[in-house]
Amino acid sequence: MGNLFCCVKVDQSKVAIKERFGKFEKVLDPGCHCLPWFLGSQLAGHLSLRVQQLHVRCETKTKDNVFVNVVASVQYRALADKANDAFYKLSNTRGQIQAYVFDVIRASVPKLNLDDVFEQKNEIARAVEDELEKAMSAYGYEIVQTLIVDIEPDEQVKRAMNEINAGNILSYPILFLALPASRLRVAANEKAEAEKILQIKRAEGESESKYLSGLGIARQRQAIVDGLRDSVLGFSVNVPGTTAKDVMDMVLVTQYFDTMKEIGAASKSSAVFIPHGPGAVRDVATQIP
Repeated sequence: MGNLFCCVKVDQSKVAIKERFGKFEKVLDPGCHCLPWFLGSQLAGHLSLRVQQLHVRCETKTKDNVFVNVVASVQYRALADKANDAFYKLSNTRGQIQAYVFDVIRASVPKLNLDDVFEQKNEIARAVEDELEKAMSAYGYEIVQTLIVDIEPDEQVKRAMNEINAGNILSYPILFLALPASRLRVAANEKAEAEKILQIKRAEGESESKYLSGLGIARQRQAIVDGLRDSVLGFSVNVPGTTAKDVMDMVLVTQYFDTMKEIGAASKSSAVFIPHGPGAVRDVATQIP
C-alpha cells in the first residue's frame, strides 16, 4: 500500500537508503517519506543504528607454548552521517570485524606468557579496539567498546595448573607432559618443597612423641617405686616381725601371677616359655642382687 501511494516508513533507530535508477541519492531518516517509484526512485534497504555485539573466539598460542582460546566481545554501530558507506562498502560486517580481531589477538598473545595474558587482558582489548577503530571508521562504523571476556587454556593445562597448587602434578604423567618447561620446574620445586615440609613435620612429631613417651615411662617407674615403698612400710607396721625382704617376695609372687593371667587372657599373644613351679618365683628373687 505504501508503494502504491509513493510513501515509505522508516522506523526509529534505523535509516533507509534511497536510490534513483540504481544510483544512491540520499539517506532517509526515521519517519514517513515520499518515494515516487514512477520517477525511478526506490528503497535499496534499511540500516540499523543500534549498538550490536559480536563475540569472537580466537585460538592462539602463548610465548610459553600454551594454547588458549581468547574470547573477545566487540560492540559496534553504524554512523548515521556515514550510512551510505556502511551500507555499500561492506557486504559482511561481522566477518570483517572477526578478521581484524583474529589478526590483533594472534599478533599480541604470542608475545606474552600465559600468566601475563591474564594480567594484560585490558591491554589486549585496547589494542584490538584501536585497530578496529582505524579500520572500521573508513566503512562508516564506530567501535563502541571491545572487551576480552574470557581466556581459556587447554583443559589439560588447566588441570595441570590446579594440580600444581595441590602439589600432585608429578603423580599425573599425562598432565605433566601438558605443561611447558617453565611450569614443570615450578611443579618440581613445589613438590620438593612440600616433601621437605612433610619430612620436617614428621621428624618434629616423632621427636615430640619420644619425649612424651620418655616422660610417661619415667612417671610410671616413679609411681611403681612409690607404690612399693608404701606397701613395704605399711605391711611392716601392720604385721610385726616381717622384714622388707618378706614383703618383696610377696610382691614378686603377686606380680608373677598377674603376668600369667594377662598372658592367658590375651588371645593374640605369642607363645612365651617361662619356668613355672613352686620355686620359680624364689629362683627369680635369688637372681636379683
